[in-house]
Amino acid sequence: MISIKTPTQIAKMREAGKILREVEGRVRDAIRPGVTTADLDVLAEQLIRKGGGIPSEKGYQGYPCSICASINDVVVHGIPSDLRVLREGDIITVDCTCSLDGWQADSAFTVGVGKISPEAEELIRVTEECFWKGIRQCVAGNRLGDVGHAIEVHARQHGFAPIRDYTGHGIGREMHEDPAVYNYGQAGKGFALRPGMTIAIEPMITAGSYHIRTDADGWGIRTRDGSLASHYEHTLAINEDGLPEILSLPGFTWEVDA
Repeated sequence: MISIKTPTQIAKMREAGKILREVEGRVRDAIRPGVTTADLDVLAEQLIRKGGGIPSEKGYQGYPCSICASINDVVVHGIPSDLRVLREGDIITVDCTCSLDGWQADSAFTVGVGKISPEAEELIRVTEECFWKGIRQCVAGNRLGDVGHAIEVHARQHGFAPIRDYTGHGIGREMHEDPAVYNYGQAGKGFALRPGMTIAIEPMITAGSYHIRTDADGWGIRTRDGSLASHYEHTLAINEDGLPEILSLPGFTWEVDA
């Protein structure tokens, strides 16, 4: 069931998003060769709690950390570790969720560690562009298929492929709610978007095949062919004017296409 939020509830999610934006900015600044993924996890948890929030990934279905730290061919759910030291040329995705007064915000970004390959730079850039292509479709009356279609078309135009087995999602009191928000789809199909819907759009894009496998720890999801993967995510609401607001990106101003 899709949960429609009131303006008051969306305002609470907006406050969670403000905390999350600050946290991810500080974590991004800390990413450099020689840092461990566990260092980033500790930093994120400290900052979330200092801001008054709760790192809601920690303990979710038994997950042990406050962020997911997914490196190179790991698409999602990489577990931070004292043993994994970031190296020049790596790319890393940090995915983090913050709960404030019982309301969630979810966001992710991929960034290079030091100097990275041109292919990796393009993959990261196109993944973020896929998000913006998707959000341009998030107006009341459009359908979720419009969002997935826009993401898939842009990725494939650049020779990349969207992951098919993991999706964006509804969000609110729970980290994951209905509906699933696919990164591929058919325009004009799926649930109709309407004011009060809150969703997380998160293109997960690979430089090779979209087929995946699960690590031995039961969490890490990586590309089966070892190709690089990138991930970009924000939490958004469809407001009463029918336009999207990015709750995890304070200060963003929406401009309607002419």
